[in-house]
Amino acid sequence: MQLTALKRAAWAAAALLVTTAAQAEISDNVVKIGVLSDMNGPASTPTGQGSVTAAQMAVDDFGGKVLDKPISVIVGDHQLKPDIGAAIARRWYDTEQVDLIVDVPVSAVGLAVQTIATEKKRLFITQSTGAADFHGKFCSPYAMQWVFDTRALATGTAKEVVKRGGDSWFFITDDYAFGHSLERDAAGVVTANGGKVVGAVRPPFATPDLSSFILQAQASKAKIIGIAAGPPNNMNEIKTAAEFGLLKGGQQMAALLALITDIHSLGLPAAQGLLLTTSFYWDMDDKTREWSKRYFAKMNRMPTMWQAGVYSAVTHYLNAVRAAGSDDPLAVAAKMRETPVEDFFARNGRLRADNLMVHDLVLAQVKSPDESKYPWDYYKILATIKGEEAFGPPDPACPLIKR
Repeated sequence: MQLTALKRAAWAAAALLVTTAAQAEISDNVVKIGVLSDMNGPASTPTGQGSVTAAQMAVDDFGGKVLDKPISVIVGDHQLKPDIGAAIARRWYDTEQVDLIVDVPVSAVGLAVQTIATEKKRLFITQSTGAADFHGKFCSPYAMQWVFDTRALATGTAKEVVKRGGDSWFFITDDYAFGHSLERDAAGVVTANGGKVVGAVRPPFATPDLSSFILQAQASKAKIIGIAAGPPNNMNEIKTAAEFGLLKGGQQMAALLALITDIHSLGLPAAQGLLLTTSFYWDMDDKTREWSKRYFAKMNRMPTMWQAGVYSAVTHYLNAVRAAGSDDPLAVAAKMRETPVEDFFARNGRLRADNLMVHDLVLAQVKSPDESKYPWDYYKILATIKGEEAFGPPDPACPLIKR
């Protein structure tokens, strides 16, 4: 009888080992992460090699393995072209067995890659695609938005600025879908909070001479000039406004999308006083400083919110793979939603059912040269904006939202 009991115990132990081994499944015996970015073009400074470095830092800090299988990072350059981005994503998923794609700046490319991820049933986490439709009408169980969307930046900035007395606005808006979306969201918040929009101008993308548009903004006498634009127009508009003395005349500029690398490029004399909303600032606290200084040692510049978000998302993904015991996309995504996101990047973060990672943002003002005490000391934090307030409720157009 004792022998039989021992045999039974041995069989049970063996069965447990077999079950555990079956559950801990990694396809192709490697977890492969693809950083798909703009490596040489206008988005390469805030993403590009910095995003690759952030992803590799996350893998190295994780120990280089998950469930005893190696983690590898590969790199692709989509050149800001949706067809190239989609082709790389398709090849990666089909033939190179990539488990996760990250980064992907500009919304047109991000939405194209999202389509491929959904078709191939593989995971994609974007840090630098801002279109709110990504988690709205185009939402997918395989695609996540980690750092920002146009609504969060626009509404976060507009609401906080109006609360501080900036109740009249004039917009300088890029004349394409991204700019129009920023203006629409910000203008709605301005009027809903008792402010008014006195006018707008819409320069075409990459306009070389913005002086006439700045003069119109200056003549409007609006307290706040809202910059509803991305690179290169946004930085050229701020630079031109400084040259025309717009800030000295008592008006303020609010950038609905601005990154710390933009401020560094402009310099504090031109950018001082600018208001902006960001998901991350390297000098907020001890946790942000510790990670950012390690990043700086590798890149010789401080990280953007997009680059810091790559590290955060890759780490959260790897933790979910370990928790799921598998790299199965939907099982990993479910674990990612179960676990709060609380790290050096995100405060009060959580991945919602629509696959938007909601977290706190901050309203910042760019310091004057006299206020800055050391390199990259660029922002004064004016307010914390709660994630639910900035991002708003899920879009009912998303089919993942239960009605």
